[in-house]
Amino acid sequence: MSALAPAEFTPETVYLNTASYGLPSARALTAVRDANAQWAAGRSTPIEYDHLVPDLRAGFARLLAGAVADDIALGSTVAGLIGPLAVALPPGAEVLLADGEFSSVSWPFVHRDDLEVRFAPLERLAEEVRPETALVAVSVVQSKDGRVADLPALRAATRAHNARLLIDATQATGWLPLRFADADYWVCAAYKWLIGARSVAFFAAAPEAIANIRPLGPGWYAAAGGRAELYDPIALAASTRRFDATPDWLGVIAARAGLSLIEELTVDKIGAHNLELADRFRTGARALGYEPVPRRSAIVAIPDAGDAAPIALERAGIVVSVRGGNLRVSFHLYNDTTDVDRTLDALPKR
Repeated sequence: MSALAPAEFTPETVYLNTASYGLPSARALTAVRDANAQWAAGRSTPIEYDHLVPDLRAGFARLLAGAVADDIALGSTVAGLIGPLAVALPPGAEVLLADGEFSSVSWPFVHRDDLEVRFAPLERLAEEVRPETALVAVSVVQSKDGRVADLPALRAATRAHNARLLIDATQATGWLPLRFADADYWVCAAYKWLIGARSVAFFAAAPEAIANIRPLGPGWYAAAGGRAELYDPIALAASTRRFDATPDWLGVIAARAGLSLIEELTVDKIGAHNLELADRFRTGARALGYEPVPRRSAIVAIPDAGDAAPIALERAGIVVSVRGGNLRVSFHLYNDTTDVDRTLDALPKR
């Protein structure tokens, strides 16, 4: 199996670490370089690329089937976008989280001392929702080991108990098909599977889900009338756009370029590609005596792989990561079967 867009990527390593940071496409690098050159020449400034923001907003909406551009706000971090949701909860509200959840999802709630925060195993999260639960927050694909949450079950459980559902799609958007209606709130960083920029993150919510939620420290970019309302106290945007932070326009350029490639290739095609490579690696790792987490995902985690495995891979020019005691390997559109086989050849036998 070949890489899906070989002309867009030129890694000098076997790069299997998209779960930490995606590689930039050639089109993104070219667009950012050209914008920087114009800026350095005094012929433009980054803010002049603000006209790209609506297209970026709409592009992310298309990845959440059923969403529209007005449902999307731009920020810079997942935790920052979750902040208004955490603040809006009344004292004593119960928040249900998955065991081992990524800190950007859990910390906004854990570090608010007057909430009741409860953790449960990912596989039992839906059955742990109860009448007291105000909000369930979970990554649809777990950062530590690649397990995929059962969104339909979680949605049914939260609706049955009148709870809200917050999904972090950072490790999923770009290879896993997602439906806007499957959660009340969505957050996603652009720099992993969306091969975008570290400075761009998305928040998505329908109007009824944010009716009583207000942004923290809104700036001019969240105003109802946009740039025309820079000085006078003016109403915030009525849509989800009121949660906008002033964007890093160079990041917008990179993120938009990344999204364009994802859309050209399609999430379905990328997902099938990534899963086939991950399956091949998982099978090969078992033959070497390892026991990968038995969940089908673009992320493959090997618990208790030991210190020798990551050292051997690094020496062979193979870039992976270690998370929560797991050797973590992740596959994306720029990987191919040669990458899998080289990694298996370099992995020490157990």
